[in-house]
This record gives sequence, C-alpha cells and structure tokens, in this order.
Amino acid sequence: MKKIVVFASGSGSNAENIIKYFNSNGLAEVVGVYTNNPNAGVIDRVKKYGIETQVFSKTELFESKFLQDINGVRPDLIVLAGFLWKFPDTIIAEYPDKVVNIHPALLPKYGGKGMYGMHVHRAVVDNKEKESGITIHYVNENYDEGAIIFQKSFSLSGNETAEDVAAKIHELEYRYFPEVIGKLLTV
Repeated sequence: MKKIVVFASGSGSNAENIIKYFNSNGLAEVVGVYTNNPNAGVIDRVKKYGIETQVFSKTELFESKFLQDINGVRPDLIVLAGFLWKFPDTIIAEYPDKVVNIHPALLPKYGGKGMYGMHVHRAVVDNKEKESGITIHYVNENYDEGAIIFQKSFSLSGNETAEDVAAKIHELEYRYFPEVIGKLLTV
C-alpha cells in the first residue's frame, strides 16, 4: 500500500479529509502527520484515526535527523495541507516530485511568503478579482513556485466577502485535493 505523510500547521480539516478519503478506498494510507504547532487542531483531529503525530520546531525540521525520520517512513508522497513554513530543500531534493502543496488561490497570483488563508481571500476581494480557486502544485525551493499539477476556479460576482471566498475554497479543497493525490499515487 502507498504511504502518505501530511504536514499541517492549523485545524487539520484537509488532513482529516485526506485520511478519510484513503481509509475508504484503500489506495494509500496516511502513516504520519507532522506539525510545527503544538496547539494545532490537526493533532486532535487525527487521534481518532490512530495516526501518529509528531510536533517539531523549526530547528528540528532543518536537522539531518528529521530527514532520517522521514526516510525511515519512506513515503510515496509528502502532502503539505495548510503547512505554513518553507519546506526544507534537503527533503525536496530527497523526494523530487513527491512533495505537493495546496494553495487557496490561482497561482501565480496571491502566492509567496505570508500569502495563506484569509490573507489570500482578503487580497482577492480587495483587488476585485473576477475568479479565484485552488492550485495543487509540486513544492520547490521557493514559496508557491513549483510546477502546477491542478487548478480549479470559480467565478466571483464582486459581492463576496473574504469569508464567502474561503467557504468556496474549502469546498474545492475537500473535493479535489484527495482525488489529485490519488492520481499522483497511481502514476
């Protein structure tokens, strides 16, 4: 069975959605969840699935032992699901085209350091964009600049709030992120 590890910094709704998706189809298994936030909601969300969660510091993330731990799992895919830190080049180099991220905008717009969550949605609304959406992309050494794997958009009327945009983004994330991960694992 294919193995997935998930990195998350927040509530973990995408991580849980991915776990449920693969638990139901047996194509892969989420074998570990890593978080940089000891108070992240993802910790409680994944407990009920019996998945090991590891909390780490920024220093630990960039140490060679961290890469050794990942290599011990030997995941088929590393999924960043709301992970807010820059991912280590050493792990990216060790797992080329095996580290993917989801971004709550249509890259290359609204990407880069500091562009996450409500920051993105407010910028989309403030700039009166005609559409928004999600981007699933490979992770490289620069924030949100890896090759695009998948995008899905929706139209904006101009009357939406940032919260409205966020709700539509979540719907797209929950629907498409697990499906795209599944396709990547069968290639």
